[in-house]
Amino acid sequence: MNNYVLDPQIVFIVSLALLWLAAWIGASRFARVRKQVAQANEDFRVIQAATLTLLALIIGFTFSMALERYDQRNNYEEAEANAIGTEYMRADLLPSPAAAKVRALLARYIEQRVLFYTTRDTGELAKINLAKVKLQNELWAAVTGPAGANPTPVMALVVSGMNDVLNSDGYTQAAWWNRIPIAAWAFMFAIALCATLLVGIGAKSIKTDGYLLPILPVVISIAFFLIADIDSPRQGVIRVVPQNLLSLAQSFQTP
Repeated sequence: MNNYVLDPQIVFIVSLALLWLAAWIGASRFARVRKQVAQANEDFRVIQAATLTLLALIIGFTFSMALERYDQRNNYEEAEANAIGTEYMRADLLPSPAAAKVRALLARYIEQRVLFYTTRDTGELAKINLAKVKLQNELWAAVTGPAGANPTPVMALVVSGMNDVLNSDGYTQAAWWNRIPIAAWAFMFAIALCATLLVGIGAKSIKTDGYLLPILPVVISIAFFLIADIDSPRQGVIRVVPQNLLSLAQSFQTP
């Protein structure tokens, strides 16, 4: 579990500053190396191209990892809504008092699940989790009581549905904790530093090519921002919208 917070804006600012600095250092502080590069220009270009290609591949793979996790969070949101909706319908199999109680608890429960997806405040999230756990205990007690008093296959179906509701929350939480490992970020950033440093070394001079030096750091920093944003379900701009849960909550309110 990689339960850490990586702010996409900080990733963009830090990476842009350090990568731009690496390119500038390569263009201004490696005069002796630049003379050697001029003598072996073809070999240097091969090394530079290989490093940039490797960086592009790693950025692509990391972006694919982040996108896969984003799709997983979307899929679990849909699965969670389906589990709650199914159990809401199966409540008809319970005795009337228990059925009404389960429906009321599920209506409150889905409100907490929507808040889980939409809140950005960690303090508020802790309150939401406490309320969720309390409601889960009440929901489980509401179905196991009648099932224990009347252990039939029909009651087992209701209990199984409630088990799916509780399990779906666990799957969702695990998907939100599943982040790109911090070691992967470190290695990717190290390769990016080497690539921008080589670009700076390969520049003719600050005066002639200085305006070109920021281009690669800006492009790489934007890529890092996009990866961090997709991989930060609560901090980023690109977030999972609980459309299925919201639609289900509205259907609960419809008479």
